[in-house]
Amino acid sequence: MADFKNVQTKPTLGLGCWAIGGPFFMEGNAVGWGEVDDATSKAAIAAALEHGIKHFDTAQAYGCGHSETVLGEALKAHPDIAIATKIGLEINTDTKQLVGPITDPELIRQTIDASRKRLGRDRIDLVLHHNNELPVEEARPTFDMLAKLYDDGTIAAYGWSTDFPDSMKAFADHPGFTAVEHAMNVFLPATDMVNAAENANMLSLIRSPLAMGVLGGKYDAKTQFSKDEIRGNNPGWQDYFKDGKITDHYMRQLDAVREILKSDGRSLAQGALAWLWGRTPNAMPIPGFRTPEQVHDLCGALAHGPLTPAQMAEVEAVLDRPAEGLPRAR
Repeated sequence: MADFKNVQTKPTLGLGCWAIGGPFFMEGNAVGWGEVDDATSKAAIAAALEHGIKHFDTAQAYGCGHSETVLGEALKAHPDIAIATKIGLEINTDTKQLVGPITDPELIRQTIDASRKRLGRDRIDLVLHHNNELPVEEARPTFDMLAKLYDDGTIAAYGWSTDFPDSMKAFADHPGFTAVEHAMNVFLPATDMVNAAENANMLSLIRSPLAMGVLGGKYDAKTQFSKDEIRGNNPGWQDYFKDGKITDHYMRQLDAVREILKSDGRSLAQGALAWLWGRTPNAMPIPGFRTPEQVHDLCGALAHGPLTPAQMAEVEAVLDRPAEGLPRAR
């Protein structure tokens, strides 16, 4: 299984389970990826196992528990495969609504018990706080509780899904705090977080490695995303889409790097993952998936490995990135 206590020594890949959670909502807006077929999701997970994938990343929020349930059922016969889940957002499993943040540590402990039941695991390999922007002092009681669950063996490791380096650094010296999950991709180099994670010898679980599908190779400027999924809305923390379409800025950026990422026979998605491995040895990308075909393509990136230093430099030469600015939720 994935080792959450040591930085990876060779390119590794996990898979993210947001999309297989199906529809769910926050304040009436869709924050899932639309309808999903559970049998197809389980077939995709089986394909990942055939490719040697040993880490899956989910969350209580994804489908308001449904992603955890599907993943748990698919991995029932595979207790050696590592599962990370995320906590700290209250869910209504009946209405599929995200209710809001949870900061009471005892309530969070209860939700971890609910996750263990949905996942079919006595122990969860990695638990991440899902509240990206929570101030450190408000988060401290939860991390104190996670430390206790680590000590008693209920969880094997813990960390934070956050784009704020100072939040990660506040707990990096805690025994059991071994990973930070943060956004990064060709368009978003996440310089401050990469430096902080490397200095702390922290595993970087990379969400949005394909920029929510922009780097997946399937969509173009004419693609219209439905309001029944998150890309058809305009959540304030992402700027890849506007009015349900990929923005002109990101289409220009994609066109600039497309052929470099596809070098050496890679698909576009494989090249985007290869860039992440070339960026930092701490990176474990966790791209999302729906189908076995997507899984085969994503896992094919491992055979190619990271981009070369020359290819990495070429990407930097052609991209016109805006300044990253101060850390913010992504």
